[in-house]
Amino acid sequence: MTRHVLRPKGDFPPAGLGRRMAAICYDTLLCIALLMVTTFIYKLVWMGFVGEAGLRQLSESGALDADPLLSSILLMTLFGFFARFWTHSGQTLGMQVWGVRVQHPDGTAISLWQALLRFVVAIASWLCLGLGFFWSLFDKQKRCWHDLYSETQLVRVPRTKI
Repeated sequence: MTRHVLRPKGDFPPAGLGRRMAAICYDTLLCIALLMVTTFIYKLVWMGFVGEAGLRQLSESGALDADPLLSSILLMTLFGFFARFWTHSGQTLGMQVWGVRVQHPDGTAISLWQALLRFVVAIASWLCLGLGFFWSLFDKQKRCWHDLYSETQLVRVPRTKI
């Protein structure tokens, strides 16, 4: 399968930890909104099956607490959000605002498999109290654990003039 070249083309410098964190903060707000909408739709579907009174009773009894199906759906929704942006344009909305892009070292878009690796290892990096992200402070190419493991890089791209 051929990979498409991302635009703008060029040899760009690696993105630093500050830009990464700024893009993450921006994307976090978008992800929270996405997860709220997904949860709302999930609860509406549940209500369609058991009715409003049944859903209220399930909720009050604690039967919906730590719902594994909802947790799985939310995790897949988050992955879908990141995978769609990373594999097509190389940038989430937060990354666009902060001028960073994920790509192969040759400037092409990453694959779905690499997006999955990035996603899983980034979660592991957060679970290690952010150690995987702080790794970029010691790496000469400013790579985090998920960059290293997925063989991708995060670069600063120049702003395009309209």
